[in-house]
Amino acid sequence: MLSVPGLAARAAAAAILRDVIFGGHGLDELFAAGAGLSRLSGLEPRDVGLVRSIVTVALRRLGTIRQALAALLDNGLPKNAAAQIESCLTIAAAQILFLDVPDHAAVDLAVRMMRLDQKTVPYASLVNGVLRNLIRRRESVLADSAALSHDTPAWLAARWRKFYGEATAQAVAAANRLEPTLDLSVKSDAAAWAEKLGATLLPTGSLRLATHRPIAELPGYAEGAWWVQDAAAALPATLIDLSPGMRIADLCSAPGGKAMQLAARGARVVAIDRSAERLKLLAANFERLRLEAEIVVSDILALNGAAFDAVLLDAPCSGTGTIRRHPDIAWIKKQSDVAKLAALQRRMLDKAFELLRPGGTLIYCVCSIEPEEGEQQISDLLRRNPDITRSPIRAQEVGGLRELLNAEGELRTLPSHLPAVDPRQAGLDGFFAARLMRESSQAR
Repeated sequence: MLSVPGLAARAAAAAILRDVIFGGHGLDELFAAGAGLSRLSGLEPRDVGLVRSIVTVALRRLGTIRQALAALLDNGLPKNAAAQIESCLTIAAAQILFLDVPDHAAVDLAVRMMRLDQKTVPYASLVNGVLRNLIRRRESVLADSAALSHDTPAWLAARWRKFYGEATAQAVAAANRLEPTLDLSVKSDAAAWAEKLGATLLPTGSLRLATHRPIAELPGYAEGAWWVQDAAAALPATLIDLSPGMRIADLCSAPGGKAMQLAARGARVVAIDRSAERLKLLAANFERLRLEAEIVVSDILALNGAAFDAVLLDAPCSGTGTIRRHPDIAWIKKQSDVAKLAALQRRMLDKAFELLRPGGTLIYCVCSIEPEEGEQQISDLLRRNPDITRSPIRAQEVGGLRELLNAEGELRTLPSHLPAVDPRQAGLDGFFAARLMRESSQAR
């Protein structure tokens, strides 16, 4: 039966959705080369792209879909096959509500999927009825859907309301529903590359593309003129005032976007990460870009050695600033993860300070919008360490966009920043960054 056109892709999408929601696996992990082969094997590249599109939309609008389905299931889901039925209904609902797929195809393939397993065969008619009722209620479902109340987990919505206020929390949640932008960092001559690529040159210096062509087919890719990097992620590395021969440690470096920025500006970069596999990707990126770096496989907490002129720590974090790009994060992270990660970040910050020479610069950044991982980390570091001071970031260092800076002169970007007439050209990843200076021995 899997020979029916489109059925194998839908079955793979449902299985991957279960892997995320019930197994806690990340979407990138499941689509990485060599991973998820049992889900994706035999699929053409076009179908793999379709699977990712369906699952991404299903996760981005999971709350809306769940509420709509709950209203149509008077007695809930049968317990003996709940996960399979829910995943089937969810990916079908994603197609009916949010994708350009004919209704009859979405329903027919969902019913056929139920008939692939003896355990779910008895529920094929249930799936058929629920989805046909969903089609009839589509307009009211979409009209009633609220980004913060429905498509944001309750614990995250409560945190964002408390820290940012209702209006900003609503704006962040709405931005997270949108398809992310495609931004590039260039080695040099950003204006010329913007013209060649038909891209917008952002005030921060990144290029924003409107194309959906494969990355490797774009001008400049083969010759290593640029690399993909969200405009917000590109900001922390620009906050270091480089001088010739400056030696910089990029901690938790892979896949290497910030290290590439520093190397392109002439720094002697030491790229350090605990993952040898991820560093292979970094090395390949450096080779394509014809840049050089010293690559070190190590847990940064175990590092010892000579002090660096500057240290950039892009610490492991909850990633809540990248939900628009990675919608699985909203549903696989838990509130307890924030405290665990904050404890790790504290230890990493202390180690980063140890590795910094007197008078050196420390950049700390995370792609999280949770205050414990950003603002509170820095205030705590300053309280416990009198030999380090904050070096406020100036608006002209971030393209004149004062709204990207908080009152302390720290970078705080949000998905709702950088609005545009075309929503596909709007937004930034949510990032926090602070610039700190270690006092010189003469100053003590």
